[in-house]
Amino acid sequence: MAYDLEEQEQIASFKAFWSKYGNLITWVLILALGSFAAYNFWNSHTRKQSVEASALYDELTDAVTAKDNAKSQRIAADIQSKYKRTAYAQMSALAAAKTAFETNDLKTTKAQLQWVLDNGDDEYQSVARLRLAGVLLDEKNFDGAMKLLNEKFLPQFSAEVSDRKGDVLVAQNKIADARAAYVAALTAMGPKHPGSQLVRIKLEAIGGTAPAAPKAA
Repeated sequence: MAYDLEEQEQIASFKAFWSKYGNLITWVLILALGSFAAYNFWNSHTRKQSVEASALYDELTDAVTAKDNAKSQRIAADIQSKYKRTAYAQMSALAAAKTAFETNDLKTTKAQLQWVLDNGDDEYQSVARLRLAGVLLDEKNFDGAMKLLNEKFLPQFSAEVSDRKGDVLVAQNKIADARAAYVAALTAMGPKHPGSQLVRIKLEAIGGTAPAAPKAA
């Protein structure tokens, strides 16, 4: 009998607890399960988007190789509109900019690079900013190019930024400053960098002297 009374008290306590907190617990469980389902759906959706974007990017690569600017721009626009959150969108903009530049479509080149600056992450933005500065240099927009080169870059691009600054300064006939920029580029590159020889040639062409290579320990 005592057992039955104890059991009835436990049941009564549970009923009271559930009456007070049952709805809250139910909603917490619903939210937790919903979040888990949403997480799984998002992962599946992201994987699906990446696969689809990758297939389109392969088509874009073929168009770029064929120097088919019109097709490159169509595919790039498709990737950017449908798969904006994937890395392929940024890659497609850079690839489409390359084809546009090679076909002398500078307006489209700048638009694609600007898309990366507006939508890309820091690494892709650094690449796009460097390339856009080069386009502005070709257009003799030296102030615009230098303004871009003075903006934010990831540290690993410091050598390329200094090199491009040297090119702009030479075009402006600011030779002393150009020499300093090329020396900074060579210092950041080190002797084994694949671009160091070209920078050395540019520096020596304007009467500069390349920094001595560090002695082996």
